[in-house]
Formats: sequence, structure tokens, C-alpha cells
Amino acid sequence: MAELRGRPGTWGGLCLRLGQAALAAASIAVMVSSAGFAGYTAFCYLIASMGLQALWSLGLACLDGYALKVKRDLNNAVLVSLFVVGDWVTAILSFAASCSAAGVIVLFEKDISFCRRYYQLPCGRFQLATALAFLSWSLSATSAFIMFWLLASF
Repeated sequence: MAELRGRPGTWGGLCLRLGQAALAAASIAVMVSSAGFAGYTAFCYLIASMGLQALWSLGLACLDGYALKVKRDLNNAVLVSLFVVGDWVTAILSFAASCSAAGVIVLFEKDISFCRRYYQLPCGRFQLATALAFLSWSLSATSAFIMFWLLASF
């Protein structure tokens, strides 16, 4: 398991973390630039969840970068178990927030045709922010599974 791609302290892990943080930040930026998002709890939850995801991923990306710079191995059971818990918590929160935002978008678009009646509502931006959140979640879930398998190998 030592050659598992995406483990902490490797270039793969750094790229995975930077991708998570970038997609989460992009989701936040698109949602915040949309007028009227604050009136819907699901979209506010999405921003909060993506904020946590971005901070967690950026912090671990900094740790990965430091480990690469000083050529230090981050594969010990205590550190990996901390990564496992953090990754699983952020992955579950990101998935829940993405699903709730997607549910609101489906309701607006398909069920009550809210977006056609209120053309000033930026439904396309809501969709884009939710899609970016799902992409961030997919990288977060990948990282969570990698950390779980790494912890299981100890």
C-alpha cells in the first residue's frame, strides 16, 4: 500500500488536495456572485460546506507541500487516522450539501418552473455552483477512500 496514489506527502496527494480546494472555491465564487442565493437555506449550506472543504483541503495541501519540500514521510497511523476522520466528515458534508442544492434546483427547474417565471433568478449559476460542488465532493470522496485504505494497511 505504500505506492498508493494520492497518499499524504506525495505529488498525487498535493494535486488531489489542490483540486478539492480549487473546485470548492469556484463553487463558492459562482454561488456568491448569484443574486438571491441567500434566500435559500440549501444554497447557504452549500457555501458553508464548500468553505469547510476548501479550508480542510488547503490546509492538507500545505502539509503535503511541506512534506515534499523537506522530504518527510507522512504515513504514520495517528496522522493518517486524523486524515481519515477529517476527509470522511468533509466528504459527507459536501455530499449532503450538494444533494440538497441539487434538489432545490430540480424543484425550481422541473417541478414548479420557478426559473421560467422569475427570469431574474440566476438558475444557471446555481446549477454551475452545484456541479462544481459535486466535482469537489468526488475528489474528496476519492481522498477519503485512499486514506481509509492507507489506514487499513497499518
